[in-house]
Amino acid sequence: MTKPMTHPKKTDFETVRDWVFDLDNTLYPHHVNLFSQVDRNMTDYVARLLSLPHDEARQLQKQYYRDHGTTLQGLMINHRIDPNDFLEKAHEIDYTVIEPNPVLGEAIKALPGRKFIFTNGSVPHAEKTAAALGIRDHFDDIFDIVAAGYIPKPDAAAYRKFLNRSGVDTRHAAMFEDLPRNLREPKVLGMRTVLIVPPNLEYGFAEAFEQLGDETGHIDYVTEDLTGFVTSLL
Repeated sequence: MTKPMTHPKKTDFETVRDWVFDLDNTLYPHHVNLFSQVDRNMTDYVARLLSLPHDEARQLQKQYYRDHGTTLQGLMINHRIDPNDFLEKAHEIDYTVIEPNPVLGEAIKALPGRKFIFTNGSVPHAEKTAAALGIRDHFDDIFDIVAAGYIPKPDAAAYRKFLNRSGVDTRHAAMFEDLPRNLREPKVLGMRTVLIVPPNLEYGFAEAFEQLGDETGHIDYVTEDLTGFVTSLL
């Protein structure tokens, strides 16, 4: 099996005109751990909704995440919750932990063609995160879980909805993601795939499926440094 490369070959990206970026743990470094705040809020939501002790609520939350792609999808299927209420409460977090990244901003701005954020989160969350990074103005559109009809990556239907709305030509597109399973469909569709990993693969308490494993045929590149990777393409 071909292992993913770590240093980009510019020729692999010279025809790319649509650049698609995941949000959490992709556009900002894994160590910022912004999602831990969202994770805590989701556990609290499940605990309140179902009157469960914290440990049981967290176990159920993670089960829904593993089985359905997002906690939200599991809650909608099994408990018919209001997704907008869930998203609002889940993203009541402190964005000041994110440091601006002007170098990344200039690199994304300089990429030829269009740039998109494609997230299983919400548009308000993506806008606040991108604004904190100082890169919001460099994206043409944000495609979120609401636009996907609450169908999350890695479901193929979510990618179809994104492509229908954006008009992205997958033969001339690249996708950047931190979750290996979310790059399977983009690879099938013909996109260049880039996995963002934490330094030294120190995932902390991440689920096993969130980590880089032995199955890498759908991943073209792996990098610990999104900023350096994108800059090297210019």
